[in-house]
Amino acid sequence: MSDAPARKKARAPSARRGARELALQGLYEWLIGGADAGVIDAHMREQDGFAKCDAAHFDALLHGCIAEAAAIDAVLAKHVDRKTTELSPIEHGVLMIGAYELKHCVDVPYKVAINEAVELAKNFGGTDGHKYVNGVLDKAAAELRPAEVDAARAARR
Repeated sequence: MSDAPARKKARAPSARRGARELALQGLYEWLIGGADAGVIDAHMREQDGFAKCDAAHFDALLHGCIAEAAAIDAVLAKHVDRKTTELSPIEHGVLMIGAYELKHCVDVPYKVAINEAVELAKNFGGTDGHKYVNGVLDKAAAELRPAEVDAARAARR
């Protein structure tokens, strides 16, 4: 019998989280190299975990973020402390995904969209990048989902 401490069994990410992770990897590739969305899409579909992800959500995030990059960056620009082009590509991609979900995925509660983006930043970004992502998306949520944010804040009072 081993004296090693019991380890938590690593859980597989949810299908949506897997979609977000793959979309982030695709956005990173797009932000760094400017590859065609179709090429990136095909590359991401070849990844090991793709079969377990929510493919429809992946499609929406990757293609939606690329198609609406200028509009998403315009929203983010109001809440970041520098040009979006000066953000790390990971933070930029995470913020794009978070803002896209806040704007288009109304089935995802705004707090969940922010939390998922924070988790992406923790897993893939720099040391304190998740704090930055949280602050930016919290401000963006107030703009993109004012009724939902106001209701949540009123319920806390």
